[in-house]
Amino acid sequence: MATFPEQGWSLLCNGVIVFEDTGELLPDGSCVAPHRGPARHALAA
Repeated sequence: MATFPEQGWSLLCNGVIVFEDTGELLPDGSCVAPHRGPARHALAA
C-alpha cells in the first residue's frame, strides 16, 4: 500500500486507487463513484 495524503489518494496492494472523497479507480479502468452523504447546512431562521 502506498499513500499520498497531500494528493488525496492511496494505492492498495490489489491495484485499486482510493481517493479521499471515497471514489475508487479499479485496475481494469472502471471507476466507483464517491459515496457522499447529504450536505450539512446550518439554516438560520
